[in-house]
Parts: sequence; structure tokens; C-alpha cells
Amino acid sequence: MAEKPVDKEVELYRSLLETPTEFKDGFGWSTVVGIIFCGLVMMPGGIYLGLMTGQGIGSAASWVTVILFMEIARRAMKPMSKQHLVVLLHAASVMMMGHVLFPGGPMGEMVYRAYLAGSDAARDAGMYNAFPTWFVPSPDSPAILNRDLFHVDWFVPIAIIVFLTVVTLIKRYALGYVFFRLTSDIEQLPFPLAPIAAQGAMALAESDGVEDGPEQTNGEATGDDDAEGAVPDKPAKRQKSTRARIFSLGVTIGLAFGFIQVGIPAISGLFLSKPFFLVPQPFVDTTTMTETLLPATPTGVVMDLGIVFLGFVLPFWSVIGTFIAILLTAIMNPLLHVTGYLPTWRPGMDTVNTTFANSMDFWMSFGIGSGLGIAAVCLIASIRDAAGKMREIRKHKKQQDKRVDLWAPPNGERGDCPLWIAIVAYIISSASVVILCYVVLPKSFSILAFLLIFAFIYSPLLSYVNARLLGISGQSVDIPFVRETFFLLSGAKGVDIWLAPVPIENFGPMTQSFRINELTGVRFGSLLKTDLVALPVLLVLSLFLWGFIWKANPIPSDVFPAAQINWELQAKNQVLLFSSTHIVPGEDPNEKSITNSEFWKKAVHPEVIGAGFVGCVILYGALSAFNLPIMLIYGMVRGFGALPHTMVLEVLGALLGRYWFQKKYGQTNFLKQAPALMAGYFTGVGLISMFTIAMQLMKNAISGAPF
Repeated sequence: MAEKPVDKEVELYRSLLETPTEFKDGFGWSTVVGIIFCGLVMMPGGIYLGLMTGQGIGSAASWVTVILFMEIARRAMKPMSKQHLVVLLHAASVMMMGHVLFPGGPMGEMVYRAYLAGSDAARDAGMYNAFPTWFVPSPDSPAILNRDLFHVDWFVPIAIIVFLTVVTLIKRYALGYVFFRLTSDIEQLPFPLAPIAAQGAMALAESDGVEDGPEQTNGEATGDDDAEGAVPDKPAKRQKSTRARIFSLGVTIGLAFGFIQVGIPAISGLFLSKPFFLVPQPFVDTTTMTETLLPATPTGVVMDLGIVFLGFVLPFWSVIGTFIAILLTAIMNPLLHVTGYLPTWRPGMDTVNTTFANSMDFWMSFGIGSGLGIAAVCLIASIRDAAGKMREIRKHKKQQDKRVDLWAPPNGERGDCPLWIAIVAYIISSASVVILCYVVLPKSFSILAFLLIFAFIYSPLLSYVNARLLGISGQSVDIPFVRETFFLLSGAKGVDIWLAPVPIENFGPMTQSFRINELTGVRFGSLLKTDLVALPVLLVLSLFLWGFIWKANPIPSDVFPAAQINWELQAKNQVLLFSSTHIVPGEDPNEKSITNSEFWKKAVHPEVIGAGFVGCVILYGALSAFNLPIMLIYGMVRGFGALPHTMVLEVLGALLGRYWFQKKYGQTNFLKQAPALMAGYFTGVGLISMFTIAMQLMKNAISGAPF
């Protein structure tokens, strides 16, 4: 049997950063102080900005925290190691976690629940008193009327949130570690986006002078003898700080563009009734301009320099594959409209309405089918690769006449644990969530069966598929409306099933987190210790901050315009789904079935789902038969039905990177330095964002003063 050919681009991205042979613990007192600083300083600004503008500052706040602590440590003559910087970055990311609708930890969801239960959408659908008290207090409770997050009626909902936060931490580490061992250690997938965060922290450490290594010439660093500008025998100290200088360049560019993109609107909004935008946000919508040529096709462009840098970093063939798929989508949409598959679209619809209409008519079902197809393809490919690896190991055993353990960790200093411990931890934690759901939901065998399927079959499968996709192309995939479809099939009545913490989760990104920390030489135990310290602080501060902000002003209100728009839209969408199982007083429960629900009639098209599945499998087989790059295949799957708005600049970045910068500076050298440039850019934008937040907070403080 012929050996499977090695994909050159996969090998290239795998070798961008060498896996270190020495691993250190990065957890320390600086991490604890950073957690407290991020919670007291960064989290209030993040909550405020999210409610005001709908934009998050999670990654920006994390980098700002790292840079600030690094500078303090430098002036104290105790520079931080790259391991400490990486762990501090992780700690800041944990503290800034949250959804764009309710940033600032998990307690923001409590305030949204209070709004949802009494919203106009819920009233119009007859759900005013339909929400269970384990989810949210009743609308006439003093906890809601007085906007009091510390009222006793919130005890059960908050207790459930705390329990789920702890259990999710266990499941994320357990399943993420298992799939990291499988995709990184055994399958040797490249994880092309892992060097971004890794090289960002390494660039900061390098600029702090904490990395020591052998001297190397400029030609060695470049990795390409024929690269333009390669100067042999360059002193090592000059080359050593290259990544730090590139990171600083990215920060400078980010500061300049961030001032135009974020700073000017924020500053003008302090003095004018409406902010002034030099760069249209969030994108330039040209759908109504192109509807004659491309009916039922959303068009536009996002004016964001960061997308060009993203094109530098993403695998070239993945970007090209996505671009091809979006072009095919632009061709298919008019044809689908003419043939009657997109009946909802009407002339004059903008990007949002066109996308929503097309999604309901066709692309949602097609996405379900293609998601199932890529899941099947990944599973088959993984079984094939694992079988090939096993054959290689058996052959090696015969040649060396000694046992080689396929599942043995490649390095004993990483902080690995036995796989059976991770598997048992996942089983126990998932079982506890299933028990919780079974207690709060109506007792039904079909509901219990679906809970078990979600916890022990679907979530692990979805996590593994995404872990493999992140390992190959840096992309992820989701199968839309699986949760909703299973709820309808379960025959459940009422809104409780939609509100329960059903264990449908994707832990694939945790696999990439393990790879990032492996590249930076951080022991895995450092991350767990950081989370164990950060989560209690996050829960407490999130409760106090959201309780204070909600008590001071109603949310949503005129004070928080983004929340007014986003929360209302979210409530309408959720109530639409809830109405498929909600029994209005006087309605016969027996007449409520999946086939006559509005969701099923509008959004689920079995023939399109089948076409998406078959088309995905055939496309993968055809492209593989021609030995095309595997990243082109996964990029095409990512692009079908997606918005084209970011692709113009993303393709521009990919083309500039491959045909200009790689030729000028060398392929390997450029791919190593581009992540540092991108990380620096977003750090600069983050600094501008934090400055504007401070100005907004000062204005509100002055406006609210009694003098």
C-alpha cells in the first residue's frame, strides 16, 4: 500500500515554531495580581463598552494587562519570563470572558434574563409568566421590580450558574486535553493559528531580554537562502530583537488606525449628539446597489486593516478556498432565487435582512448538511490516519525490537496526566449536568435520551471535528440548529427545555490552547491553577459589577443604546423558537407538533440538508483525487453561504503575503514574523479602545455629579 503523501503546507505551518524541550511553571504572584487588576480595572470598562457600542475588549484588555505588568516588572529589575507572560495573558482572557450581548462574566446573563422574561416579545407570545423560577424570578418579584441582583429570589439561578461554570471548566480541560493528545501528539496536525498568541507573548519576552539562545545569522533566521535582503553573518544580538521590533511596528499601526476607527467616533460622541465615523462601521453595505446584477446576494466590504494582517497569517490555500466558495455562493444565490429556493428575499433588503432570509430559505439547511458531511469526512480521515500511525508504530517496533507507546507523551516535563483521568473526569462532570437537567425538566424518557446523546456522543464528536479543523486550517465548524431540532423531536412542551443547561458544547478550541502553551514552554498545570484562582474572582466581581450597573440604570435603556438594539433582537429570535413548544392558555397540547411548527416550516428543508451532505462528501473526494492542498478543501467548506464582506481584504492580505513579502523576506521567516505583527496591531487598537473607554467613564461620572 502506497504511503499517503504529506501535505507540504501542513508541514510548513507545523514547523513554524519548534516545540520546546524545556517546560516551566508560569503561575505566580504576578498572575494573582493580574487577575485582580483585570477584574477591578478592565472588567467595568468591558461591560460599559459592550452595552454602549456592542463591541468587546476581551483580547485587547488581555494584551494591555500583559504589557502593563511587563513594564512594571522591567522597572523593578525583575523581567518576566515568557512562561509568566503567557499564563498572565491566559488569566486576563479568563477575567474578560463573556458574550458580546452581556460581557463581563456570567452574571450579565442574569440581567438579560430579567429583561427577557418581561420583554414585549414575551408578552405578545403569551409567555409573561411562563419562565421557571430556577431560570429567572417572576416578573412581579421585588428582585426584578427593584433591579436587585442580590435579592434571595436570585439564589437558585445564580447557584446553577456557579455550578455550571465549575463543571464546564472540568469538561473543557478533560475533553480538550484528550483531543490535544490525539490531534497534536499522534496526528501531528499543524495548528496554523497557534503561533499568533504564542509569538505575541514571545515577542514581549524577547523585547524584555529574557530569552537567551545561541547566536544565529540573519540567513539562518530567514530560513531561505534566496530571500531578498538576506545578509549573511549578521550579529546575533541584532537579529534577536527582530520579532520585538515587528511587534512594536504592529502596535504603532494599530494605534494609528485604531484612532481613526475607534478614537474619533468615541471622542466626537462626547460632544455631538451622534458620533462621527471616518470609517463606516461595521461595514459598507452595497447589497441594495448590486441587487439588480446579483439579486438575493448580500454584498459589502469591512474597512478593517486587521483583516489584511489576518490574511498574512491564515494558510494561503485556506483563504483561497473560502474565496472560491464565496464566489460560488454569489453565483448560486441569483440562480436559487430564480428557481424559487429563495422566496423570502425582496428588493431593497440590506445585508442583515438578505442574509437572514437566505439562511431560513436555503443556507441554514445546506449548512446542516455540509456540517454533517465534514464531520463524516473528518471522522473517516481520522480513522485512516490513526490506522496508518498504528501501522507505522508496529513497523517501528519490529525494526527496533522494543515497545513504542502510541499514547505516551512526547515530553515528560509538559505536565501531562494519564488519559483515563481526563476521560473519567469528563464522564462524571457530564453526568452531573445531565442529572441537573433531568431534575429541572419534566420527566420524560425521550428528553433523558437526548441529554445522554448530547453529553456523551454529540458534544465529543463536535469537539473532535473542530479540534481537527483548527489543527489543519485554523477554522472551526458548527452544525446550526441541531439543539433546536432535537428539542422539537423530543416532543417536549413548554419553554423549560429551551432554558435548561443542555450539554451541547464545543471544546475544540481548548485543543488549540494546549498547543499554544506547548509552543511557549508552559506546563499545563499552570493553566489549571490560573483558572482555579481566576474563576472565583470572576464570579464575585461579575456579580457586584452587574448588580451595581443594573441598579444605577435600567438595562437596556437610552443610556445603553447597543443593548437596546441587540437585546431586543435576541429576545425576538429566542421567543420565536420558544413558541414552537410553548402552550398558550386554551391551546390543545396535542395539536403542538414538530411538523406544524413555524420553525420547521420555514427553516428545515430535508432535501437541502441531504444535498449539502452529499455535495460536501463529493467535493472533498473530488479535490482529494486531484491531490489539491487539504487546506483548500476545508477553506471551501468554511466559505459556502458566508458573508463576502471580509474576503476582499483577507484575500488581499493572503496575496500580498505569499507573492510579495514571502519573496522579499523568505517564506519561513515571514510566516514566523507575521503573527507578531498581527498581535501588535490588535494591541495598539486595544490601547486606543481603553483610552476612549476611560474618557466615556469620566464624562458619565462628571455628568452624574450633583454640582
